[in-house]
Amino acid sequence: MTSANYEIKDRELAGAGRQRIEWAYREMPVLRLIRERFAAEKPLKGIRIAGCLHITTETANLALTLKGGGAEVVLCASNPLSTQDDVAAALVEYGIPTGAIKGEDETTYYRHINMALDSKPNITVDDGADLVTTLHTKRSDLIKNIIGGSEETTTGVIRLRSMAKAGKLKYPVIAVNDADTKHLFDNRYGTGQSTIDGITRATNILWAGKKVVVCGYGWTGRGVAMRARGMGSHVIVIEVEPVRALEAVMEGYQVMPLLEAAKIGDIFITVTGDKNIIDKTHFQVMKDGAILANSGHFNAEINIPVLESLSKKKRTIRNFVEEYTLKDGRCIFLLGEGRLINLAAAEGHPASVMDMSFADQALCMEYLVKNRGKLEIKVHTVPEEIDKEVARLKLKAMGVAIDTLTAEQKKYLSSWEEGT
Repeated sequence: MTSANYEIKDRELAGAGRQRIEWAYREMPVLRLIRERFAAEKPLKGIRIAGCLHITTETANLALTLKGGGAEVVLCASNPLSTQDDVAAALVEYGIPTGAIKGEDETTYYRHINMALDSKPNITVDDGADLVTTLHTKRSDLIKNIIGGSEETTTGVIRLRSMAKAGKLKYPVIAVNDADTKHLFDNRYGTGQSTIDGITRATNILWAGKKVVVCGYGWTGRGVAMRARGMGSHVIVIEVEPVRALEAVMEGYQVMPLLEAAKIGDIFITVTGDKNIIDKTHFQVMKDGAILANSGHFNAEINIPVLESLSKKKRTIRNFVEEYTLKDGRCIFLLGEGRLINLAAAEGHPASVMDMSFADQALCMEYLVKNRGKLEIKVHTVPEEIDKEVARLKLKAMGVAIDTLTAEQKKYLSSWEEGT
């Protein structure tokens, strides 16, 4: 269904989407407090925001918070398989132009990004940096309108830092992903749980007793490994960074090269943010029935073209499960086209953990407007006061009280004279 300012699957789905957005909102008390303040103060009045994000119930609540703060918000999908079509329809009903259809092809995906950029945004909110990259390479005439932007995920931050290092970044961007209240919780607990959920929904496998190979032991890999072990799996960690590998060993996981793990693994989950992690040499030694899934942002972590070249037949055997029959008769199962399995086959992160991530986003939008023209053109960290405020509000919402330092304790920590 297409209009001049939106393109979605079916506007008739809006009722169901609205109910699910309301349900998620119940689990987002920090964002609710921010929305109430934004509605009263209108800190984003007159600001145009283009967001390239996963079109989910949680994203909808962020968009409504920004709109309530006075912003004009336009959204597009940051991944072809992550859109919840009923949510996209509800967003249009809420007056937020949206270009997103679950399963859209690459041409449609970039058409939607350009639809969002047609709004001539002052602020960009990205998840993977496709919006920012398109703006810099194909729509650079719009950069003059930009105050700044923010980036939600590890992959996008890596891309943006590469742009900045090459001198190509043309406006300040805040790495929301690097906030403690984002990556320590969203990446670890959110992706950990939702990845297991997505694979379970797609396959209905029993995790207990399976050998699960987790490729990457950053915060997301830690979360996936933790949840897989909690389900009774034998977890093998693949890592290239020695400190992270050592940490995985100390946590009780097996650590080995991927080529070795490929021979014994039952389920392989990539969470590295890099490309061709699982490649030809690994496919060639995998067991019959191996399951491959990805929770990194892009579908480049599993070398799908090579898998296809090694196969004599391919069929969809379940929703989001493709069976590749190799020329030697072995079968390998690829989930969700190698895209984010937690969003392709499930609903993504629970709303309560996205509450913190999107609270960071909302407050960073306000920060960008307040500091318009003052920020250096680079990738910035989230201001410490925002990070701590989000944590404080989350604890308050959970009914958790903590101690504060006395004046004497503060003085002691800031001095050097007193010793043994």
